[in-house]
Amino acid sequence: MRMANQVENLLSAAQDALLADALFGIGLPAAAEDHLTRAGLAYQQDDVAEQHLREARALAPDHAAVLIGIYRFYFYKGRLREALDIARACLTKAAQDNGLVADWRRVRAADADFASFDAVLPRFYLFTLKAYAYLQMRLGHLEEGGEAVHKLLELDPSDKLNARLLLNVWQRKGRDDEG
Repeated sequence: MRMANQVENLLSAAQDALLADALFGIGLPAAAEDHLTRAGLAYQQDDVAEQHLREARALAPDHAAVLIGIYRFYFYKGRLREALDIARACLTKAAQDNGLVADWRRVRAADADFASFDAVLPRFYLFTLKAYAYLQMRLGHLEEGGEAVHKLLELDPSDKLNARLLLNVWQRKGRDDEG
């Protein structure tokens, strides 16, 4: 499944860029940052890493860096249902941070500076919506995933986030791309 691997690689690169953005470190308590670091160091020990992630979330429950750290842990461990739960929490946070309505279906392109890749908070929203769409499709919720991809392309018509790749996956609706 080459296309699925390409999508995962693009998502990973996008998430790395987002996590590295200095804005998301602002306001993160040092103890929470320490737990995120320890979670990364203990990545191969699921229970230990997850406990550190829980501790980080207890200290900074709505901080983007914490949510993204938890999301990445679940995503790379293949725990996609849990990753989807965190993607929903990230989507809620991104909507709040951007002053958007909570329902992503009602967000419009004019509601935030989605056209600028340098606008960090709108970009966080777009990346989160992309992750949400991808996970929905991976979990077999093709209609919901497809709606989210279409919304992403409505908000980002120049396709800075390569959502058309997800659209191609959705249009194939599970057919093997090597056949």
